[in-house]
Amino acid sequence: MAEKVKRKPKAPATPQKGAESKQPQKAKKGDVSFEAEAQAAAQKYKPKGIRWGVAHIFSSKNDTIITLTDLSGAETIAVGSGGMIVDVDHEEGSPYAAMQAAYKVAATAIQKGVTNINIKIRAPGGHNSKTPGPGAQAVVRALARSGFKIGNIEDVTPIPTDTTKRPGGRRGRRV
Repeated sequence: MAEKVKRKPKAPATPQKGAESKQPQKAKKGDVSFEAEAQAAAQKYKPKGIRWGVAHIFSSKNDTIITLTDLSGAETIAVGSGGMIVDVDHEEGSPYAAMQAAYKVAATAIQKGVTNINIKIRAPGGHNSKTPGPGAQAVVRALARSGFKIGNIEDVTPIPTDTTKRPGGRRGRRV
């Protein structure tokens, strides 16, 4: 006959009251607020003079991309997007993700000495939507709250005066 083998009892899944977990808790991407980081950067880095930048905001319904450059547009100072903040694809275009990305860009720009900005908002345009997505307004508010002086805000959406032929053919897209 086979002998019975004694096995060690399994460790409990949850730690007991007195035991502390030795692994630190990792913060999720969505739990981090960059607003405090931007405000701390504004207090820590005092401007030496007035330095202008241009915030190029591309806002569609699926994502919001913020690029902060110098006045000529040649040198990129900071970049952020909704996809860098949230993990879920359908939340990339949300105002929350856009606002957090704007605070992250603002913190980087303040550290590099930018004090004033001009804002250029762009929608997809062309054959697509001519109105900016839901994240555009949140970005403007977040940049204003993080301590920048805003010079002007303009819409630079490409709107065709006489366009090329729309996709879909003569009888349209058949579903």
